[in-house]
Amino acid sequence: MIYVENLSLCYRMPADRVSGLKEYIVAMLRGKINYKEFWALKDLSFEIEKGEVIGIIGHNGAGKSTLLKVISGILKPTNGRVDVEGNVVPMLELGSGFDYDLTGRENIFLNGAILGYSEAFLKEKYQEIVAFSELGDFIEVPLRNYSSGMVMRLAFSIATVVKPDVLIADEILAVGDADFQKKSQDRMMELMSGGTTVLLVSHNLMQIQELCDRVMWIEHGQIQMIGPGQEVCNYYAGKENNKGNLSI
Repeated sequence: MIYVENLSLCYRMPADRVSGLKEYIVAMLRGKINYKEFWALKDLSFEIEKGEVIGIIGHNGAGKSTLLKVISGILKPTNGRVDVEGNVVPMLELGSGFDYDLTGRENIFLNGAILGYSEAFLKEKYQEIVAFSELGDFIEVPLRNYSSGMVMRLAFSIATVVKPDVLIADEILAVGDADFQKKSQDRMMELMSGGTTVLLVSHNLMQIQELCDRVMWIEHGQIQMIGPGQEVCNYYAGKENNKGNLSI
């Protein structure tokens, strides 16, 4: 389902401090802006089969979320190749793309369109989305009056209304209050057990070991290890003395 070959992504960051847009434009026109390169991902290669649940672990800033954004098509790699078969639902930043001046109902169609759903599909699934979100009459209230938990519940309900070929999730299994967290986890488990290919980033190693077929450990934009969940998590947690690499 997912084929990644020699994937690298580089950010160009200004090396000189520029205080404002005008100063930046003047310096750019004069050719006086110096950049330094930051390689967020470096030469990653791996394959993921249909129906696999892959966990991705690593410290903050390791490149995990950047990798998910490249696979989702949000970011374009500097070098390398990424091939993904089927439709992809990225749950990276729940609620991104919402307009807080619009009602929940209006945002269902706005956010659904961003995710690639047709208007006809959203009309068909509208009641299902509202029922799952448990928002009731609040669906006609502007999002600026929602709590953060209500926004997350609506976003999760929209994102998971369709069974995707590839589901990409970044720390989103705990959504809303305790009851809705259980409900959202059940929905995720349903997707995972139904043939959907899943990429899951989490700092919860116990969760990763329980849910994932294989685990990928990334540090400084490079793959350190790929293999069975418990083994990789043990290396990552420093529970084993030997250092080595596993390949796909």
